[in-house]
Amino acid sequence: MEVIRDAGFDELLALCGGCCSCATCHVHIEAGPTDALAAMSEDENDLLDSSSHRGSQSRLSCQLPITDALDGLRVKIAPED
Repeated sequence: MEVIRDAGFDELLALCGGCCSCATCHVHIEAGPTDALAAMSEDENDLLDSSSHRGSQSRLSCQLPITDALDGLRVKIAPED
């Protein structure tokens, strides 16, 4: 979430600042090393359930710590609910 926000993408609201409490940093994983992604927590899953734009590759970007293992990961910012 911070990487996207710091890159100047205004479409990512991230209202809770990364606390996994609002789902305004919802993204869709498009490509890359998905096996290196952190596992989805129950809280993240519950928040994504509230989105009408949830898909099979939905994640909250605040729950994706960026490491070298994710080099090449591509995400698309989900539409606002």
